[in-house]
Amino acid sequence: MAGMNEKIRDLLDQIRELEDELREVLLRQKTEAVYIIKGKRVEFERAVLEAHRKLKTGLLRWLISSRPQNVLSAPVIYGILPVWCLLDICLLVYQGICFRLYGIALVRRSEYIIIDRHRLAYLNIIEKVNCVYCGYVVGLLSYAREIASRTEQYWCPIKHAYKVLDEHDKYIYFSEYGDARGYQQNLKEARSDTNGQ
Repeated sequence: MAGMNEKIRDLLDQIRELEDELREVLLRQKTEAVYIIKGKRVEFERAVLEAHRKLKTGLLRWLISSRPQNVLSAPVIYGILPVWCLLDICLLVYQGICFRLYGIALVRRSEYIIIDRHRLAYLNIIEKVNCVYCGYVVGLLSYAREIASRTEQYWCPIKHAYKVLDEHDKYIYFSEYGDARGYQQNLKEARSDTNGQ
């Protein structure tokens, strides 16, 4: 942003590049050891797949060994699924209308909601359903956070006076709290940055 020191901007860019590089190295290390990603499919070596199948806990044994509170809480956890689905629909409508009006780049849902763990051979049907649920909800909340952060960047790119725990990646570029001149200079650039996310 206009008021930000160029050195700080360069350092942040370097950090982002290093984080991307680290993610790639970690992914390569994981995939070289156990599985290969082919397009949208994940493939295990035959021996690994057979070992996974042998480690699978049978449904009855899994239910008997489950803690009672885990079983009792399931209706509460799954009972709010309609709320998550409604949030999903609202986010789709919100960004579909508002982001297009403001010229903000749309957030790709498929980059946040990843559902793939249910394909693991060592999981029983209940574990697979739980993994689908968690993948959906955690991904949905990450998707919502990105939509919210782009909205905040467009409408109110000002840091809070108080420390924010786990701030989103755009927050560092916001104007300092109480810096009226910086805000005026920063607002236009902050808004123009939202269309190239």
